[in-house]
Amino acid sequence: MESYSPIIWKNEKLYLLDQRLLPKVEIFLEISTLSETINAIKDMVVRGAPCIGFTSIYGMALWVKSQTKLTIENCRMACDEMIASRPTAVNLSFEVNRCFEIMKNFVETKRLASDLYLHLVEFGHLQIKLSHEKNLVMAKIGVAELMKKVGDREWNFMTHCNTGFLACGSLGTALGVISYANQINRVKHVLVDETRPYLQGTRLTAYELSKEGIPFSIVVEGASSFLLSNKKVDAIFVGADRIAANGDTANKIGTSTLAIVAKYYQVPFYVVAPVSSFDISIPNGSHIDIEMRNENEITEFKNNLIAPNGSRAINPSFDVTNNNLITGIICEKGFIDPAIPGELERVLKL
Repeated sequence: MESYSPIIWKNEKLYLLDQRLLPKVEIFLEISTLSETINAIKDMVVRGAPCIGFTSIYGMALWVKSQTKLTIENCRMACDEMIASRPTAVNLSFEVNRCFEIMKNFVETKRLASDLYLHLVEFGHLQIKLSHEKNLVMAKIGVAELMKKVGDREWNFMTHCNTGFLACGSLGTALGVISYANQINRVKHVLVDETRPYLQGTRLTAYELSKEGIPFSIVVEGASSFLLSNKKVDAIFVGADRIAANGDTANKIGTSTLAIVAKYYQVPFYVVAPVSSFDISIPNGSHIDIEMRNENEITEFKNNLIAPNGSRAINPSFDVTNNNLITGIICEKGFIDPAIPGELERVLKL
């Protein structure tokens, strides 16, 4: 069903489900240029690291379609413009740089721009298809881990931000584990962090869970200590926007706080992310560029001021969870224990 896919390619145009309007309204925006693609990513029409990456591929295809002459230089400039739209999620640069290598090859071998355009479109289709397959592998790894760690029964989950089909264009990463667990009747209840200030949990994760008929409750982020101390949660699953070589993980703001509370109450805390979210070029999380978003996302709600006039706000979009707070990292290549030195790079080389 189209409503279950936030990214649709049709009639040589890109259509993005406007996630800013969910859950109240389901509207797809028509995207036909590079600048429109960039603005959609910047303004969070589309969000979630995997979907940002997929969107960027189609955006590069649209750019190629608009060009009368392709050079390695103008291809690189267009790719860099796309990468600059959001700095933290590594999937964006991962996919765009793969597009650049394809573009560079076409230019060097003097092949037609029209063929390059079609190739990039097919490349985008393929990545979404492969994403579903990879996410299913991760979901099965996550469920197997819970069977060992928690036991073969119904589980109470907690999650933060949004990691389902709206973020991934397919099954989902962290929420994919929960969706798969639900398919085999292992989900008792899901606690959904509201995820301030953009309310991805309240608006998007709750939307996805309701679509799948999975029982859930929305909770304020300040409730985590109460919920975990009263044993309301068997395991926490979150996604990732960038994972450093030592396993430090950047994810939506509030993730690190939740991990600290989970460590105190000895609740397993898992990160689920595809290989495209790993950045082993950086040794640890201190090297991750944290996006600072507009203050009005905190001081306003639907363009109405909710703070005293003139109030300032600090609005980091992400924080970094230290590797020693993470029980395990799950990717399509297997389970990673970040407490074991070198384990992350060993698994990625499999």
